[in-house]
Amino acid sequence: MAPINLTDTHIGITPTGWTNDDFPLLGDDIPFEQCVSEIALAGFAGCSIGHKFPTDVNRLNAALALRGLSVTEPWVSTFFTVPGMRKRTIAAFEERMDFLDQITGPVRTRSIGVAEFGDSIHLMPISLSDSKPKFTEDQWKALAEGLNEIGRLAKRRDFQLVYHPHMGTGVQTQAEVDTLMHRTNAEYVHLLLDTGHLYWAGGDPVAVINAHSGRIRHVHLKNIRNAVRDRPALASASFEEFVRAGIFTVPGDRTGGVSFPEVLKALETKQYKGWLVVEAEQDPHGPLPPLHYAKLARDYLRRLGL
Repeated sequence: MAPINLTDTHIGITPTGWTNDDFPLLGDDIPFEQCVSEIALAGFAGCSIGHKFPTDVNRLNAALALRGLSVTEPWVSTFFTVPGMRKRTIAAFEERMDFLDQITGPVRTRSIGVAEFGDSIHLMPISLSDSKPKFTEDQWKALAEGLNEIGRLAKRRDFQLVYHPHMGTGVQTQAEVDTLMHRTNAEYVHLLLDTGHLYWAGGDPVAVINAHSGRIRHVHLKNIRNAVRDRPALASASFEEFVRAGIFTVPGDRTGGVSFPEVLKALETKQYKGWLVVEAEQDPHGPLPPLHYAKLARDYLRRLGL
């Protein structure tokens, strides 16, 4: 395959391979400084904000500037489908924008990743396959209206809202992504393409790119180990059990099933611009350390021309 020609992009990585935001005991002993130093050492231009990152913006800016890193995107969990949570969700989103306004770096932070965690089971010790939430018509309506509102607020301040489909939530499958895109305003609500979550849920990331390329403003390059996904002993496993078993890995890992040349070629064809962010929640104390996987992914993307 010819080298991928995605010229107006930046390559980042999330800190979840070092310290896990959903399950904080995974990597709890790894300090923030080690994480960002190894991100820079592996050759990435930026990273998202993890729970170990400083909440003092001056300290965060100084630590990232020392290593030449930008912030790829922060995260805001939304709860629009939960009665009484609309105002609190909007307030949390506005606080996040206030924080981002103070972030400095070579590349300005514009994207804010969100996912609806009302009725989510991904943090619960219950079966991921048997207990997936399904939104009612009223919940879909509340979600779409809420996302349109915070997306409008984001645009006014020169940010962009990017929605992240996630296993164990009401927007997980490709069909649910289609529904969300249909119900929300394309001017205010964009899509964060996460190849791993879509692939794990049975979707086709390339088909999603072809269907919604105009809405995709941020990309997570995440891989899935098919052998873990299909392990009979994990048929009724929780999200945490899958994570601890090693369901996620990075681009370039031959045990993964996502075809990244096809994904990146599709993004090239659609003239994607923005961050390409490697992500893989793994046990940092597994057989190989986080830096190994970070370098593996960065070297692989370089070989593809990125």
